[in-house]
Amino acid sequence: MKIRRILATWVLMSAPIAAWAADGMLVVKSPHSVQVTMNRLEAIVKERGLLVFARIDHAAGAAKVGKTLRPTELLIFGNPQGGTPFLECAQTVGIDLPLKALVWEDASAQVWLGYNDTAYLAKRHDVPACAAAGNLAKAAAGLAAAAVAP
Repeated sequence: MKIRRILATWVLMSAPIAAWAADGMLVVKSPHSVQVTMNRLEAIVKERGLLVFARIDHAAGAAKVGKTLRPTELLIFGNPQGGTPFLECAQTVGIDLPLKALVWEDASAQVWLGYNDTAYLAKRHDVPACAAAGNLAKAAAGLAAAAVAP
């Protein structure tokens, strides 16, 4: 299991991060489709004992109003054990929790997985030294790496 986590972290660190990502968003390439990437992420989140609060298919929502959107899905997940310590640093962090991950296909058919950088969130809420942000960063990176692993 430890080797698996080390490998997952290595995959994430070696995966290219998109230069065009929004401020405070970390982005990694996925070799899988949007649906497969999101299915993998959701399964990993559940395996690690986190709660899935919602899975939102933005493309399906767009279709309901007669619009077309490339595959785009959002997963909202977390648990009080990880989030509460961050909220103790600054209650305003609650606007950014639970954690979220977005998986989408770009115009070139490349699939990406993006998630909020918790260090950025800590700075946003004026608690850059909050240890909980670092713990959540490690957890989020591990989840992302596992979801995009070949």
